[in-house]
Amino acid sequence: MSFPFICLLLLGLLCGCEQAPVEQAADKSISTVPAPGGTLIQGTIGEPSNLIPAIASDGASSAINGLVYNGLVRYDKDLNIEGELAHSWEISDDGRTITFHLREGVRWHDGTPFTSADVLFTYQLLVDPDTPTAYAERYMQVSKAETPDAHTFRVHYEKPLASALISWGVGIHPRHLLEGQDVTASPLSRSPVGTGPYRFVEWKTGEKIELKANPDYFEGEPFIQRVVYRFIPDPSTMFLELQSGGLDMMDLTPIQYARQTETPAFKRNFNKYRYPAFGYTYLGFNLRRPLFQDKRVRQAFAHAINKQEIVDGVLLGLGQIATGPYKPGTWPYNPDVRRYAYDPEQARTLLAEAGWRDSDGDGVVEKDGRDFSFVLMTNQGNDSRIKAGEIIQRRLADIGIDVKLRVVEWASFLKEFINPGDFDALIMGWNIPMDPDGYNVWHSSKTRPGELNFINFQNAEVDELLEKGRRTLDQEQRKAYYDRFQEILAEEQPYVFLFVPDALPAVAARVHGIEPAPAGITHNFIRWYVPQALRKYTR
Repeated sequence: MSFPFICLLLLGLLCGCEQAPVEQAADKSISTVPAPGGTLIQGTIGEPSNLIPAIASDGASSAINGLVYNGLVRYDKDLNIEGELAHSWEISDDGRTITFHLREGVRWHDGTPFTSADVLFTYQLLVDPDTPTAYAERYMQVSKAETPDAHTFRVHYEKPLASALISWGVGIHPRHLLEGQDVTASPLSRSPVGTGPYRFVEWKTGEKIELKANPDYFEGEPFIQRVVYRFIPDPSTMFLELQSGGLDMMDLTPIQYARQTETPAFKRNFNKYRYPAFGYTYLGFNLRRPLFQDKRVRQAFAHAINKQEIVDGVLLGLGQIATGPYKPGTWPYNPDVRRYAYDPEQARTLLAEAGWRDSDGDGVVEKDGRDFSFVLMTNQGNDSRIKAGEIIQRRLADIGIDVKLRVVEWASFLKEFINPGDFDALIMGWNIPMDPDGYNVWHSSKTRPGELNFINFQNAEVDELLEKGRRTLDQEQRKAYYDRFQEILAEEQPYVFLFVPDALPAVAARVHGIEPAPAGITHNFIRWYVPQALRKYTR
């Protein structure tokens, strides 16, 4: 099972060092011998956009794809790189050539043998200009890809690329089903065929996706035989479903975790977990809009927003303030960047310096005859973002800015607003990848429709730092580059970095085998099991 790479929304790629079930239900009379069988039903807010990994960039799609496809490598439970479809690899002394040795005997879900030709095809698909992928950039760095034999794949780079090895954690695509096809019109987008631990069964639009265990999986057949993802856009409804037994697993909201799960019944039926998520939430400005092109305006926003108020009031303390795109405590994180204390008066001063003043006394600042008014968008189903938006709306009103908060269904949010860049400002979240290379999100070359720098941030020094950071394999030197990168972001405020939330999953207590680790709780999902006596479903 591969960890997804960069993906929107998903805060489920998790890392923490002190993870344990907060409440552990146990019945020693139940046999806990792992055995195949059982069903796990998960709740998810968003419906996937596409089940072809190369052209899917949302978290809902990545969650499914992570069970259906494999990469050549992946992160293990301690966040070290280990082989997946590759059992081993060699890196040349100059760091410019990687030779992967692939597992033999692996088959696609339709029975076709997996070979190095599939890996080569995946590379060709990712760099094909006709493939609408947000992930091409790292594969464009490959100068040559070759397949010396059916189980060897070799790539050469003109220059060293620090994230080269882990970039091959991308889901490998089936050549025999996609070669010569229009990938955007492929039936695999809704009926995927992978090599992963679970096979696709069905997708009922607006309702669910169902997977079944792959009996031929090269790491052994998963114990849980059936996995169902139910699409439930409303977290409150999802929680009611969890409590009534209609779900076995969901990510709790802070209020659900802190105040609604302390009942004896919940403690008896579920285990809940808490650890820092590998993700952050931000307020991003569309820098194509003149309203946000003055740095002083963005800095005024940073002073007007009380981040601690959001952490305390929205997350109930289950998270921490964010100051940049890296997780506090990790090696790329720079704790010394400029911080913006909650200071409405300083915010008003900065707005006035930028020419925004309330000249007519109506409570809203204006400039050149225009009121400072804009639409702040976020996605449906994420209470934390919506509540943060409401707090931000009030705090900006305090300094004379009129904010209209708009909540949009996830798929429409992506298709109609994010991808075409048609928004004023938004509240969103990013996963924080293990490697700090932020090229796809921050480089000025990544601003075209469908790419990830959708706020149109452009800074020549940041471009240079990102390029240098990815070209050296020396971690100390990389940190120096990324420290400066964070200093610039803190000064420029293209995002107001809001918070790093805690991950708060709850899983039915009848599910055994969960091992919390720095990588989260799903790293060993294929080894989760439900003892025979605790199974609820007949299939």
